[in-house]
Amino acid sequence: MQARPLRISGAVEFTPRQHGDNRGLFLEWFRADELAAAIGHPLHLAQANLSISTRGVVRGIHYAAVPPGQAKYVTCISGRVLDVVVDLRVGSPTFGTWDSVVLDDSDRRAVYLAEGLGHGFCALTDHVAVTYLCSQPYTPEREHGVHAFDRDIGIDWQIAEVTISDRDAAAPSLAQALAAGTLPDFGVCAGYAEGLRADELTDRITKP
Repeated sequence: MQARPLRISGAVEFTPRQHGDNRGLFLEWFRADELAAAIGHPLHLAQANLSISTRGVVRGIHYAAVPPGQAKYVTCISGRVLDVVVDLRVGSPTFGTWDSVVLDDSDRRAVYLAEGLGHGFCALTDHVAVTYLCSQPYTPEREHGVHAFDRDIGIDWQIAEVTISDRDAAAPSLAQALAAGTLPDFGVCAGYAEGLRADELTDRITKP
């Protein structure tokens, strides 16, 4: 599996090796050891999600309050999506910027997003199935969002006609979320990640 850091720290793209023959193909779409090597600590799996979308559906931009936040490992098992990462961490050098990866059922890439990063995607085809591995369970009172079409963020969703939920349509702009004090703090996120790395080091030292 090949790892490639995105332009936003804490976001990494993974491309698996696919092995095909006349029967079909096989791949490892998640490797805990290779993810840990890329980010410095393991992803502790607390919840796995599956979403099904039709063409033009935009989901996001979602994030969870840190700590503990919610790290995600996302892949598309059917169809094709534009997967978007937004840096919502106040004080980050790349605050308010975004990066994207096309996830599909051909290259079968995946994206890891650290705690504090915003996430969303746009279904570019019909019958899209996206699956997420999450570090924390869904906790409604800690869940937040910013508007996917905020001009200050300026995401190019690569499709003209879109469908979004009522919840996402009512999400605040980045400026509104900043003024409300709901956005994650970059220093807090960095400290939380450092704690995870320290816990991993301690586990290695203390294991017989």
